[in-house]
Amino acid sequence: MAVEEEYLDVLTKTGEKTGISKPRGHVHRDGDYHRAVHVWIFSESTQELLLQRRADCKDSWPGLWDISSAGHISAGDSSLVTARRELDEELGVTLPKDAFELIFVFLQECVINDGNFINNEFNDVYLVTTLAPIPPEAFTLQETEVSAVKYISWKEYEKILASEDPDYVPYDMRGEYAQLFNILSKRYSNDMDRSLILQKQLDRYAPICINTELTGVSEADRGALAVLIEAAMVIDEVFYLQVWYGNPALRDWLKEHSDISNLDKLKWMYYSINKSPWSCLDENEAFLTTADSAVKLLEKSTKAVPGWKGLEYKVAFPMIKPPGANFYPTDMDKKEFELWKSSLKDDQQQAATGFFDVIRRHSESILDASIGSETLSSAQQVVGSPHDLYSVPFSLEYKPLLIKAVELLKKAGDLTDTPSLERLLKGKADAFLSNDYYDSDIAWMELVSIALELMDICSYLV
Repeated sequence: MAVEEEYLDVLTKTGEKTGISKPRGHVHRDGDYHRAVHVWIFSESTQELLLQRRADCKDSWPGLWDISSAGHISAGDSSLVTARRELDEELGVTLPKDAFELIFVFLQECVINDGNFINNEFNDVYLVTTLAPIPPEAFTLQETEVSAVKYISWKEYEKILASEDPDYVPYDMRGEYAQLFNILSKRYSNDMDRSLILQKQLDRYAPICINTELTGVSEADRGALAVLIEAAMVIDEVFYLQVWYGNPALRDWLKEHSDISNLDKLKWMYYSINKSPWSCLDENEAFLTTADSAVKLLEKSTKAVPGWKGLEYKVAFPMIKPPGANFYPTDMDKKEFELWKSSLKDDQQQAATGFFDVIRRHSESILDASIGSETLSSAQQVVGSPHDLYSVPFSLEYKPLLIKAVELLKKAGDLTDTPSLERLLKGKADAFLSNDYYDSDIAWMELVSIALELMDICSYLV
């Protein structure tokens, strides 16, 4: 039985989707622009990259050494999900999304096979950083794609590409692909230089002591305030998740290791100001790298190997803060969003474009569930849906944390002797569960109105 040919989205020369999809063979025959993923596995302890030897049956660069894993993004699929799938299919390595760092995108334009294969390809290049090399026997190679794998020093590989060794798939080292080696070189540079840079960044902030004035605050309201602070700390956890899905793990790691060296102390101090790896005063450019990040152990991400505890990887984050933070997929483009939104009913469109929902991918959730990192909710178990996107209300996305906050807000509401504050606290608690914030917003405005009236009276008396 013939295998149905893969369809690819046809792109413009600037990388936007045209709305047209074509069979893979036609895309390369006609020279259409399209998108693919490159995934590099990097062993931090040995400073080596994993290479695969392409199968001899491949229609492009057969038998040559190449990227750890790569593949086209099929029509309608997303970049990150494709990267995860390709790594699993080609090498038998199953990883969660927080292992993948998008380091750059480059355009490869070339013609091979006597002009019969035109490759105009935008490549999303991902880096997976592991602590040590993955044992060779842990891999499960896809025979139609990969014939062998090996680790090689990234510096040696850089020289090989520069020399245009015929045993390796060529990449232009004078062009965009040199970024891979520049990133690795800079990432593992002198700690003293990094300490000086971080200290200069910290010196831009002046410590300020803020005191509280509780004169005139009743004992009941003081008790409510103490509980309210507890609730605020719970909401802080929600904020960390909203910034980036790997943010809580990074925070805990930096705090735990802050006393190891002066550099580690500076990392934690500056992170504590920004609440993320991105510097607010530097246009949200990262002041940390994935090399500084938390380590996670996956015992079942590959075939089991006697004596090997499993794959340890660094929790990744991009070098520039994503515009949508963790509210929607970083690889979602405007066209995909608009197509999905147009398929929704009016109330669903309101949720998709509102302030109290996040947007997720069915395909990503299914992959996460397959490796046990989460279970599928009813919203994720959509069969036959033509769209990969779906919206999740805050009340569901952050449910475990919001339940804690609700208990504390209601407790604070019971303690206060200020009726308007009680309405606000209990209204906000209800909103956290219902995802309807209208009544609590009205209660907030009423409370603010009372406070402003009191301020006006005080200023008049003065």
